[in-house]
Amino acid sequence: MHEYSIVQSLLDSCEENATANAATKVTKVVVKIGVMSGVEPELLKTAFDTFKENTICDGCEFVLNIQPIVIRCNECLQTSTLNKLEYMCPECESLNLDVIDGEDMYLMQLELE
Repeated sequence: MHEYSIVQSLLDSCEENATANAATKVTKVVVKIGVMSGVEPELLKTAFDTFKENTICDGCEFVLNIQPIVIRCNECLQTSTLNKLEYMCPECESLNLDVIDGEDMYLMQLELE
């Protein structure tokens, strides 16, 4: 399960940001996960809740925002959000697309004390 290593990196980032801002506690962590990131949201949440104990994030709120796939069609130049995992433009049905969001995971926000 690579979610465990992701959580360890996330906790390390929280610790670094807290230290850089002279904070003693993280009260909220907000993460954006793309549906095609390869990260299972529920497993990530479980892993975070398990490993945050006895860290600077102990007791913090963990918020997951799920990002759908957003594409830009290179034929009709439309930007669309895909409701299904079919890489086809919903406007012109072209397969000539660029994925512009929904494949990555980002730490979006930390609230510190």
